[in-house]
Formats: sequence, C-alpha cells, structure tokens
Amino acid sequence: MENRKYNAEGYRDLTAYHAIKSLEKKSRPHFAYHPMVYICSPYAGNVAENVRNAQRYSRFAVDKGYLPITPHLLFTQFLDDELRSERDLGMFFGLVLMSKCSEVWVFGDYISSGMKTEIEIAQRKGYKVSFFSGDCILFDIHSS
Repeated sequence: MENRKYNAEGYRDLTAYHAIKSLEKKSRPHFAYHPMVYICSPYAGNVAENVRNAQRYSRFAVDKGYLPITPHLLFTQFLDDELRSERDLGMFFGLVLMSKCSEVWVFGDYISSGMKTEIEIAQRKGYKVSFFSGDCILFDIHSS
C-alpha cells in the first residue's frame, strides 16, 4: 500500500516502509495485514471465567487472521470496574477502539448491559456485527 510510506504526521518514512516490505517478502503470514476485530463478551459476574473466555475468544480471532481488540481484558487492568466513573471511562475507551475495528464479534449466550450498549452503538453506526456461541460457532451476522 502506498500510504504506508508516510507516518502518522504525513511525512515520508521509507525506513519503516522498507522494514515492513522486507518482513512481508519473507513469506511469514503472521506479518501480513490483520484486520482489527472488536471482541464483545461478558466481564462482570464470574470475572475469572469471563476473563478466560475473553482470552479464548481473542485467540480464536488471532487464529482466524484478525487482530483482536478486547477492551475488558485491557482496561480492567488499571480501571476499577466496580466504580461507576471508571467503568464508564473504560466503556468510552472501548467505544473509541471499536470505531477503529473492521468488525464487532459478540460471544456467548448471555448479553450483559455493557455488551448491549456496545451492540446497539455498533449497529447504529452500521458496523458489521457477528454473533458467536460460547464455543466460537458463528450463528448470526448483522450488517447495516
């Protein structure tokens, strides 16, 4: 892609461009482009089990060639989900990241209140939303 010759500020950065091209030429598929996918799954409740599930869903996305964005695995490391103000901040941060993703994948048989908010916003903005069982079996796709 031609636009990779420029950095975030718009200046030519041929060093990074040639480094990426060199890696791609080595036929190493893990250096190929991976579209970002937003992972939506429960956090509250049985937190330990829900974290393990979110890790499994994230790995599933990697195995399918995606770069998973799983905010509830990241932001809960330093924000307190029990404090409403920090939970709201984490949700806001997650929605910012969602806007950078090519798809939203919803996992599990239970839709929490936070997930409901994420799904409604994704659908309102016209993002591709796919629903998976807890066993990572696709059962519904919504595209707007």
